[in-house]
Amino acid sequence: MDLDEYLTTKQVVSDYPFFNEGTLRYWRHVGTGPASFTVGGKKVLYRRSEIERWLAQQEQATTRGGAA
Repeated sequence: MDLDEYLTTKQVVSDYPFFNEGTLRYWRHVGTGPASFTVGGKKVLYRRSEIERWLAQQEQATTRGGAA
């Protein structure tokens, strides 16, 4: 198991500074944003691969402009 694959909310914000904790909490509340799960009933974790997948989806859905 690669423990670097699992990130707390604070680690997500540290590694991806365009996210903030409040937004991630809100997204969890409304069921959007990168997939997350809880451990022990309260510790929220994100898989790095899920954050990357979600970002790629956002890029695909919102890219504008000409071809490179």
